[in-house]
Amino acid sequence: MFTEKDIQQISNRGSQLPEVEHQIENFKKGFPFMNVLRPATVNDGIIKLDEGRIERYIGIFEHEVNRGIAIEKFVPASGAASRMFQKLFAFQDAAQSQEQAVSLLKEEAHADVRAFFDNLPKFAFYHQLPDELKKADGDGHISYREILEFVLTEKGLNYGFLPKGLLQFHQYGEKSRTPVEEHMVEGALYGKDSGRQVSLHFTVSPEHLSYFEEKTDEAAKKYEHQYGAHYQVGFSEQKPSTDTIAVTPKNEPFRQKDGSLLFRPGGHGALLENLNDIDSDIIFIKNIDNVVPDRLKEPTVRYKKALAGVLLYYRQRVFNYLRELEKNSAAVPDKLIAEISDFLTKELCVEAVESQYYTEKEDLIPYLRNKLNRPIRVCGMVKNGGEPGGGPFWARNADNTISLQIVEGSQIDKENEEQTKIVGQSTHFNPVDLVCGVRDSKGEKFDLLKYRDPNTGFISHKSKEGKPLKAQELPGLWNGAMADWITLFVEVPVITFNPVKTVNDLLRKEHQDS
Repeated sequence: MFTEKDIQQISNRGSQLPEVEHQIENFKKGFPFMNVLRPATVNDGIIKLDEGRIERYIGIFEHEVNRGIAIEKFVPASGAASRMFQKLFAFQDAAQSQEQAVSLLKEEAHADVRAFFDNLPKFAFYHQLPDELKKADGDGHISYREILEFVLTEKGLNYGFLPKGLLQFHQYGEKSRTPVEEHMVEGALYGKDSGRQVSLHFTVSPEHLSYFEEKTDEAAKKYEHQYGAHYQVGFSEQKPSTDTIAVTPKNEPFRQKDGSLLFRPGGHGALLENLNDIDSDIIFIKNIDNVVPDRLKEPTVRYKKALAGVLLYYRQRVFNYLRELEKNSAAVPDKLIAEISDFLTKELCVEAVESQYYTEKEDLIPYLRNKLNRPIRVCGMVKNGGEPGGGPFWARNADNTISLQIVEGSQIDKENEEQTKIVGQSTHFNPVDLVCGVRDSKGEKFDLLKYRDPNTGFISHKSKEGKPLKAQELPGLWNGAMADWITLFVEVPVITFNPVKTVNDLLRKEHQDS
């Protein structure tokens, strides 16, 4: 199947032939669907915090910060903003003249584009438009095509090329902020360590790296004095070795015109490698577009600290139990073993099936040790208001245990009525609001690559050079890539979730300055 030249190409990418062959087998066999048993709900897999517990967990987090734990904020930011402007691009293609643009804007099909132009002064990037583009003609029409050309192309703002993290999102009087700047401000509000350092890590595309470096350098100078912090900002790119091979509809390697193999980015699950390189005790994860103006940051700050406090509280209990289990089996009291088993099942939500209930101490102790000695994550969950995204479920794992998992729609068998019914009963969804603990009880970093489920990838149908192909995504960063982590779900208020998927989302009150 592979020539010597192919093997050399694979090696040059930092990949290995067995891994590529495994990907080919995945195309042939497909990925198994998840087996969800019931949705995770409040008091059945999702923790709901009252004010007293919020304050308690915030206190735990702040105490540990003062003791010197290392904190980092990890922000996937490599995506281009072009999807935000899809309807504007389509309108630009359809309207070949100002007269045609005026006519098309009267049609219901272009209602979103009409809303964009009707509310143009409300966008933070409006002040960057040249004055002549802001003026209406005698008929009350602004220069629609010229405005789009300025916003979307290199002749102006170039938003059709730039990543989402570098667009002007929020207005503050005469000034504005990008999502990157909002994340830097957020980091100063809940991510300062005991030395007042704010560590942030952005995953970016290589073509955008210099833009990010320039923006963060400029912002750091501005915010360090304002927030009494100093910034340590790092960047990384998705590693070529995480790209996956593309195949033809017959599951044979797809070859480009020059005969070389085609590799494609492996989706956000590939960022597990980047996350694995971060050397911190606590890692906050949040998407680049989920930011709000300062007036709405307080709930986010409180709940971020509370989620970290939940993690630290449970992690300490896990560490204490692990130290007890490391003793000679005979020295561990039966009562303590029963207590640890109860903790694993009732509080960490890991249920063993009947065949895994061990009756002998020498079998039970290794099982408990194995289930406790893992990375831990606390995931914020918001009430389901119809937003797309994965949800929290109780699911059966590859080792036949039952635990909490974030499950995407693509992982569900749509033809299985029982499974789709369970999904329909879900009350919450995943807003990508995670806090991760990646060190073991001895202070050593876990190798996160050992705790993913390789059978949770996704296959999609694409095309290149006019020919159809099949592409493969790696297990998603917060589902399959973290499938074997200790997982806790905590309800967070919906105000902490304000993503920007289209440009008109910036018109929502949550993204306006008042």
